[in-house]
Amino acid sequence: MFKPDLLHSDTLLNQRSYYEASVQRAPPHPPLQGEQRADVLIVGAGLAGLSAALELAERGLQVCLLEAQRIGWGASGRNGGQALVGYACGQEPLEQQLGRADARRLWDWTLEGIELIGQRIAQHRIDCDWQRGYLYVADTPRQAQRLLADTAQQQRDYGLACELATGAEVRRYIDSPLYHAAAFEKLSGHLHPLKYTLGLAQAAQQAGVALHEHSAVLRLSHHAAGVTAHTASGQVTAQHALLAGNCLLPEYAPALAPALGRRIMPVGTYLIATAPVAAALSRRLIPSAAAVSDNNLVLDYFRFSAEQRLLFGGRVSYSTRTPQHLQALMRQRMLAVFPDLAQVPVEYLWGGFVDISMNRAPDFGRLSPQVYYLQGFSGHGVVLAGLAGRLVAEAISGQAGRFDVYTRLRHHPFPGGPRLRTPLLALGMAWQRLREALG
Repeated sequence: MFKPDLLHSDTLLNQRSYYEASVQRAPPHPPLQGEQRADVLIVGAGLAGLSAALELAERGLQVCLLEAQRIGWGASGRNGGQALVGYACGQEPLEQQLGRADARRLWDWTLEGIELIGQRIAQHRIDCDWQRGYLYVADTPRQAQRLLADTAQQQRDYGLACELATGAEVRRYIDSPLYHAAAFEKLSGHLHPLKYTLGLAQAAQQAGVALHEHSAVLRLSHHAAGVTAHTASGQVTAQHALLAGNCLLPEYAPALAPALGRRIMPVGTYLIATAPVAAALSRRLIPSAAAVSDNNLVLDYFRFSAEQRLLFGGRVSYSTRTPQHLQALMRQRMLAVFPDLAQVPVEYLWGGFVDISMNRAPDFGRLSPQVYYLQGFSGHGVVLAGLAGRLVAEAISGQAGRFDVYTRLRHHPFPGGPRLRTPLLALGMAWQRLREALG
């Protein structure tokens, strides 16, 4: 059976979501009923599954997409909305495993992933508040040195152009007393993730994709004709399947792909949204209107929404328990960044679980020649999930060259097994945070 504590926590964390409050959802797509056939069945209606569905339908394939909850219910509809170039693991592990040439290809593909967002917004007229610009900041002298070194390496080896600032010059980019250095680049950006996800769903449906919500896949059966996905009230037989449920997939059907669940960790992450502030204040605090993130292991990330609300994310939980006094803790951290917001109330608090791989590199692959999976986006899913959908569609269509570069990345289960992996990870992260604080 699935662990009800994680699913219960996940549901509670979505009850005060600013994203959900700021969209008008269409009526639910009907649950799967009876027997259906398709060329490809997809499990999970987040950015990865929807991107793959849209790409496959545009190639003329018949696609059936099954979602256990609602479209964009998981991380795709709750995240910080930050669309980033690169990978959470950085480029060095990719260079070590794949070599410099293929690591550069993976970097360039994330640039394609960012451009893909803009192309889909324009082609399908998705109103999702897309804004270019990204600001990396460092809150200690040691982290400032690291930020400058990392930026110099990315500019030298990967051509990422950044404007750098240290000392008093940082206030030109962000009006905060907290930061010692900043790096501003114009490739990355931010958007309203739920609006974008729902826009992709509408585009996929218009392209002919059959969408079914409240249709959790309980098991897959393999046979000569391909695979069959079984739900509580129906089944779909297809030549190929894509599992794109990330860390919630094992919670609904632990037997579906048990090896996958051991290779990712569901990590809770949280956001608050303030009341709207005056446009002049938001422009003074972040003149470029960029999204912002510090470079700590457990980081703060924030941006102003189109309504001029500050969306502030941070803190993590390595269990299914939501931290106590979460809103007060999040607000305290926000005020350390922007003391000028002391009189601005917090109106929303929400969160969810993201899928972190042990090496923080994306985990894409096949369980069999017919069954593909996408997981391990590790906080970079806004860009990577959309790109991954395109790559898996290429592979299913017979052009697997790009997808197979990712399958060469080595991934291992988290140590400790089901009982000990969470406390071991929490202990390791606590040690790293202590090192950062002492630095």
